Amino acid sequence: MFLPNLGMTGIDFIVPENDSPQVSVEPSPGFMSKQVLQARRFFLEAGVRDQAPVAVVCVGWEKCARDYLIDRTTFPFLSLEFVAAGKGQLELNGTVHELKAGSLFTYGPGVHYKMRTDPTDLLDKYFVDIVGPQALNLMQELDLAPGRLHHYQRGLDLKDAFETLLRLAGQVGIYTTRSCALQLELLMLATRYGGSETTAGPNRAFSSFERCRRQMEDHFLEYSTVEDFAQACHINLSYLCRLYRKFSGVSPYQYLMQIKMKWAANRLHAGGVLVREVADELGIDPFQFSRSFKRVHGVSPAAFIKIRGN
Repeated sequence: MFLPNLGMTGIDFIVPENDSPQVSVEPSPGFMSKQVLQARRFFLEAGVRDQAPVAVVCVGWEKCARDYLIDRTTFPFLSLEFVAAGKGQLELNGTVHELKAGSLFTYGPGVHYKMRTDPTDLLDKYFVDIVGPQALNLMQELDLAPGRLHHYQRGLDLKDAFETLLRLAGQVGIYTTRSCALQLELLMLATRYGGSETTAGPNRAFSSFERCRRQMEDHFLEYSTVEDFAQACHINLSYLCRLYRKFSGVSPYQYLMQIKMKWAANRLHAGGVLVREVADELGIDPFQFSRSFKRVHGVSPAAFIKIRGN
């Protein structure tokens, strides 16, 4: 099957013997493992994908067979693999790690990796191979450079992101490549909120950030300043700022104001309340409230109310 300019050139389904595939089956590329019991794998058209700054080469899901073993000294594409269930062992550039549900690892050109499944608890995993001049920069920005391993406490979100990517890759149309690239970026961004643990053990810094984030989102009306918030969290203000910069990309003050202004927008949208009343509820001077509201939403509170009324 060849679909010119439609973004997809191949579908590779491996199903149990008592089932029947619902799509045409093509030979897999040489790098695809045949040591699988079940698989759903899609390959995107090279001519289309190679024009994008970041693009999906192929994406898939595999249920590994008992003899599953991969041993590669390098790989032509940048890749992410995510373990949804089962156990196994991974060797990345000579360092051995245990794989379990929630594990995500990356590899690519120049990375030697070896992976096998536990024959008593077979690996159930997703993968995506990517290309593009901006792909490596994006991976590095999100701490997903080739040769890294993370474990995610909220792995279900990543599983859902991979399933969405698979669904989009299976669609035939002129927007397949673009939609897959957009979903790939969303998937990679989701790793920043998955409760990551590094190979060195639980990430205490992320746990501290999550504790503070929940405290802020649940009790934001109680805090007038970031200093008040830091004191309530029993954490040093400088360390709090580093945590928010690292895991959210903004300062705790910016995060707090964004939460407050989103709440304010909902209050104003519901109607029956004046701008100064909302400012009072937030404990903010009306002039400062208007400036903060516009900084977050792009319009003043008065303009927001007018737009709402139209």
